[in-house]
Amino acid sequence: MIRVHHLAQSRSHRILWLLEELGLDYAVEVYDRNPRTLLAPPALKKLHPLGKSPLVTLEDGTLLAESGAILESLVHLHPEPALAVEPGEDGWRDYLYWLHYAEGSLMPLLVMTLVFRRIPKGPMPFFIRPVAKAISKKVIQTYIQPQLDDHLMLLERWFSQNNWCAGNRFSAADIQLGYPIEALTSRSSGLEKAPSLLAYMERLRQRPAYQEAERKGGPISL
Repeated sequence: MIRVHHLAQSRSHRILWLLEELGLDYAVEVYDRNPRTLLAPPALKKLHPLGKSPLVTLEDGTLLAESGAILESLVHLHPEPALAVEPGEDGWRDYLYWLHYAEGSLMPLLVMTLVFRRIPKGPMPFFIRPVAKAISKKVIQTYIQPQLDDHLMLLERWFSQNNWCAGNRFSAADIQLGYPIEALTSRSSGLEKAPSLLAYMERLRQRPAYQEAERKGGPISL
């Protein structure tokens, strides 16, 4: 049986979701974050040198890492239902773009936002904290948020004209994009200007496989 090494509130929600969409049997091994640092536990390093989640052990013992690579591997190992868009199909280039955009362009900015918001809350001398808070706020306001606004408008334009990443059908690219969209819609201002993006996120949340993944793996709570 496929085994998912699942870290709570992480990208591994994507893998549970994909496996539900594919209708595959799998087991979930849950790892809890360090309550102080919120980092993954050392136990994951016994499986992979980076100690990150998601990790998936296939039936033959092969270990897969990186959510994008795991998604691509599984949708090609299990081509029914068709969650990959193949070369020559309508929407193939869009599928590739959004599949890689999620981690390559959008997610780094969201991680930076999270890091800079946590810096003032970390351990430091009390007289340093106001300075750290001011610097973190300035970085978010002048560097990160303007870029997030650009991403918000890019996504709004796309989903005002398309229901899914690949245009006319749900695919693995939507699963890959769903996680950073959850973060973006929960942390960004100006969402009143992005009704199509919010409607897209609601379409994802209404999928039974998404809901079952959340039931088994816990809320995303980004």
